[in-house]
Amino acid sequence: MADKIYDDTVFKGLGVSPGIAIGKAFLFAQMEARAAYYNLADDTQIKNEIERLKQAIAKSIEQIEVIKTNLLGFEVKDPIYILEMYAAMLRDESFVERTTQNIRNERVNAEWAVGMTVDAYAEIFSKLDNDYIRSRISDVQDIGKRIIWNLAGEKQHHLPEGESPVIIVARDLSPADTAQMKIDRVQGFVTDMGSSTSHTTIVARSLEIPAVVGMEKISQAIRTNDTVIVDGTAGLVIVNPSPELIRRYEARRRDYLIARSEMLVSAKQPAITVDGYRMQIGCNIEFAEEIPSAIEHGAEGIGLYRTEFLYINRHSLASQEEHRINYESVIGVPPLEWATIRTFDLGGDKFFSDPKLAKEMNPQMGLRAIRFCLKEKEIFKEQLRAILGAAHRGTTRILFPMISGVEEIRETKKILNGVKTEILSQGVVIPQDIDIGIMIEVPSAVVMADELAHEVDFFSIGTNDLIQYALAIDRINEHVHYLYEPLHPAVLRLIRTVVIAGHKANIRVAMCGEMAGDPLNTLILLALRIDELSMYPLAIPRVKKIIRRASLQEADALFARVIHLSSAKEIRGLVEEYMWDNFADILPARDV
Repeated sequence: MADKIYDDTVFKGLGVSPGIAIGKAFLFAQMEARAAYYNLADDTQIKNEIERLKQAIAKSIEQIEVIKTNLLGFEVKDPIYILEMYAAMLRDESFVERTTQNIRNERVNAEWAVGMTVDAYAEIFSKLDNDYIRSRISDVQDIGKRIIWNLAGEKQHHLPEGESPVIIVARDLSPADTAQMKIDRVQGFVTDMGSSTSHTTIVARSLEIPAVVGMEKISQAIRTNDTVIVDGTAGLVIVNPSPELIRRYEARRRDYLIARSEMLVSAKQPAITVDGYRMQIGCNIEFAEEIPSAIEHGAEGIGLYRTEFLYINRHSLASQEEHRINYESVIGVPPLEWATIRTFDLGGDKFFSDPKLAKEMNPQMGLRAIRFCLKEKEIFKEQLRAILGAAHRGTTRILFPMISGVEEIRETKKILNGVKTEILSQGVVIPQDIDIGIMIEVPSAVVMADELAHEVDFFSIGTNDLIQYALAIDRINEHVHYLYEPLHPAVLRLIRTVVIAGHKANIRVAMCGEMAGDPLNTLILLALRIDELSMYPLAIPRVKKIIRRASLQEADALFARVIHLSSAKEIRGLVEEYMWDNFADILPARDV
């Protein structure tokens, strides 16, 4: 027998769920939905195809419900919530009606008609400028595949028999794929596609399974039964590692689990430096079901609640009552001290299927977020009425995205005050202490921060967009992603400008972008005197522990060294060296 060859081949991707997994790979080759094509000769065939479609949709809903039932044994809600969304989409009358019309008008079979509907949805979503919303394309495609599979009578792909744990490797994974996998056998996820905001990422984090996504062609480089190391913290995947490398990563895994356990013990302690500076720590969430995890990991409040999900994959707008019930589920949840509700950050016809709306939408990047709200005021007012109606449950902050100048925030406040007057006249009680804030995420807002600060109660710096707009890069483009650098000197100066302007006007300055959750940035953000950091739940214990060990004096000294450097590479190198020298036991494992 030939000696075993140890490749030690290292692939770099996006680490979206921390931790280390070591095990055998299972290549999850999704069965392609084969949509046969044929024309229908007469009305009888058309009627039969419509009936086949209805039966396939009913079967798809039944399968989703079975998967949900199988998940009830796990103490997580995110996957169940996502599956409920799938079932709602399958029941959506507009989806069924569009597909039925395809059968009637084009005289094609049900499989082909479903494909036409999915393609139409995908075309709309593909025009997105928002990477979170764009990632929803895969959800619509997954539902289409499920229906086509059931039309064709094909069985779906499952894990092999047995009880051995595996690391799932795939081109992409839908939440339904993930949910039906006997999750207790899954050690890690590795995919070609995906982002930090995809549903697969949310599921992996909620189940606390290490995951690395966005690896382009990893599914072509790994074979079933290859030994694989998944480092979801560093974003690394190592194929066929040597025994020595396995031993090193087993040690890292033990250290990670011990450190995580220790950090959770102190996660709910406040983030106060050794010299008494307190920074508030909030949590970014997409779904109310994430709140228990946020509390467990030490969040003091909800620093950013994204409301886009209420608008996605719908063919009619959510009612005011639907909005209000949703907001009431995230406001005033003890022990969380506040909830920041961001008004929706969507872009016109890229998201809505109502043709009356679409005619007035600009599909380009410009008409999104607050710009869309100021154009479609009735839609905006409906959301504001719901937020104000739910605010009685606890401390509520309203956050407006993509404000670029004073005129926009003044017009926005005028609409908000008009809604307040309207619902007060109806006898609705509105708390007096609702703060309003704006996202600082476009360069013009930074330039005008001194003026904008007099218009609002707080700033929230959205570093994801601010960095890409300031550095003129698309952060999800694999060809220029390496230029996306939060510690770029220009970015640090922009942030400093915002903080100075906010504090001069006596308002608080928060940060809710991914930069806030990277522990390597924590001292720099302390030195900048950010008042509040908001991040995904798993990042909170580490960041809070660094703050509790640090002092403002050392943070200021580090910042004084980096602010005079002109190279992003120099700044990154200096900061990482300092953090590893002083906080190595708290930081996630280094890259190999």
